[in-house]
Amino acid sequence: MKPLIIGIAGGTGSGKSTVARKVAEALPEASVAFLEMDAYYRDFRHLSLDQRHQVNWDHPEAFDVDLLVTHLSALTRGEGVDMPIYEFASHARSAHTRRIEPADVIVLDGILLLADPGVRALCDVKVFVDADADVRLIRRIRRDTAARGRSLESVLDQYLTTVQPMHLQFVEPSKRYADVIVPRGGSNTVAIEMIVAKIQRRLHPNGAMPTPLHTLAVPVDPGPT
Repeated sequence: MKPLIIGIAGGTGSGKSTVARKVAEALPEASVAFLEMDAYYRDFRHLSLDQRHQVNWDHPEAFDVDLLVTHLSALTRGEGVDMPIYEFASHARSAHTRRIEPADVIVLDGILLLADPGVRALCDVKVFVDADADVRLIRRIRRDTAARGRSLESVLDQYLTTVQPMHLQFVEPSKRYADVIVPRGGSNTVAIEMIVAKIQRRLHPNGAMPTPLHTLAVPVDPGPT
């Protein structure tokens, strides 16, 4: 059976990863594989570190979309893929990869996945996770300073010069392609249950019911992307 591809988009810090995790936890009877669009940044290793700092990482051209589409297509055919690993501290693709095997459900999350028609065409369910700009900024600061080795000044500078302008130009307009819009991110249990119910109907046309989220032991999320 062809896997079901769930595309989860939204601005930086909106709660995409939290929604993706909760959806997967509500599908205990299905195998789930995760792909992150952030892993598919183009390899700018040929540039100096200073030059890499000048790259607009929030523009669609920063992503190797062709490789992402190739990998998604392979997974739909039941073939495993080697997902790149991106090192955010050095702004370069790692020499290592992560093996992703075929699964019943493929969950892909990324800020710009709904902005690309090729990626959209491969997604069976398209979700946009929405959150207020100030909430997203606070979450990004916490994530980038704690997990990606950035200074507060560099995070704020990047947010003002590229993140927010690109959000308004590319991310926010892509919301119109979503099948489901999730306000308040991972805390919106009702919206997540609706997504899970839709997935369950696709996986089990004979009428299997989704597992209620309130029965799940959901760990604390270290920080949404």
